Amino acid sequence: MDPAGGCPHAVNARLLAHGPVAPVVLPGEVQGMAVLGHEALKEFLAHPEVAKDARHFTALREGRIAPGWPLATFATVRGMTTADGADHRRLRALVSGAFTVRQVERLRPRVRELTDSLLDDLERAAARDGGVADLRGHVAMPLPMGVIGELLGVDAEHRDRLHHLSNQVVATDIGPERALAANRELVAVLGAVAAARAERPGDDLTSALIAARDEGGDRLTQEELIGTLMLMVIAGHETTLNLITNAVRALCAHRDQLDLVVRGAATWSDVVEETLRWDAPVSYFPFRYPVRDLTVGGTVIPRGTPVLAGYSAAGRDPAAHGPDADRFDVTRPGRPGAARHLSLGHGAHYCLGAPLARLESTIALERLFTRFPGLDLAAPEADLAPHAGFVGNSVRALPVRVSPGV
Repeated sequence: MDPAGGCPHAVNARLLAHGPVAPVVLPGEVQGMAVLGHEALKEFLAHPEVAKDARHFTALREGRIAPGWPLATFATVRGMTTADGADHRRLRALVSGAFTVRQVERLRPRVRELTDSLLDDLERAAARDGGVADLRGHVAMPLPMGVIGELLGVDAEHRDRLHHLSNQVVATDIGPERALAANRELVAVLGAVAAARAERPGDDLTSALIAARDEGGDRLTQEELIGTLMLMVIAGHETTLNLITNAVRALCAHRDQLDLVVRGAATWSDVVEETLRWDAPVSYFPFRYPVRDLTVGGTVIPRGTPVLAGYSAAGRDPAAHGPDADRFDVTRPGRPGAARHLSLGHGAHYCLGAPLARLESTIALERLFTRFPGLDLAAPEADLAPHAGFVGNSVRALPVRVSPGV
């Protein structure tokens, strides 16, 4: 795996041509596997003999992973993404109530209000710079970061720093010293957030987590609390940030598809689902570990191997999505028999925040293109620098040309 990342689709196509599962070399010469094919990934994600707990990671357990390994946080953070069975259900239950479809729907007015405010910022920024502004920085990032910040009770002054640190923590192209420093600082900032909420509880999820007890009367440990907050911050904005960015890129590059939505032949929800499939916001997600030697897609994955879930590859797998799998088509999600993408996961670890990501993205796209129907990219697609690392899949900035509001 190239630690610097880059657009994954050409590499994915070459790998898929050889089969749905591929051996990979992770940073630090760590041997791993990637599950790339749609059906193989669907099977693997829900397999009862695949674990998330890093005690099943053979190389880590045997001390063969160097300190400061850039992917260590994915394996070692304490929270629902690294828990199995009853422990996973306990941790997930503590936060799941905040992310039900009904609870998320209550956020719709606030998401619309925040979106409109950010579009004001985008227009002002463009007016200062010849009609061009960075949509990723002015809208796609602060919208989900603002929403998850409010849900968690994170004061506004912490949010930009949390975004920067979460980027560092999930990066695959930084050295050990920077990786360790970013992780320590992120834990410290989240510790300060938790301490503030413990001292002054509010109507927010962090206060609820601090107060919550499970059926046995146990609270979250401090490590579990910080791990859960870390997951909420990173997953609660990075995925949606990439999703909104990728959807705008796709629509600007496929004006015929945008026209279908404007004419009512497709919906903004269709755009979101097709973007999730065609240009998944998470390319390769670490890690899962077979608890025994496991045959998936005709390939044996040895026990204890760290496995990447290849969402961006599965989204364009011709075996599942047809010979035109690499074509962006917003009518695809509504076709009878169309394969459903796996980009938000599958099985017990299906993305808890999926309803919120969908709500934020559909509102952002509808408000954006209604207000700026002529919005377009201000740089050729080939000139957009890709997101650093192979976990996230997007671009670092999205300069757009903004016409006056209508």
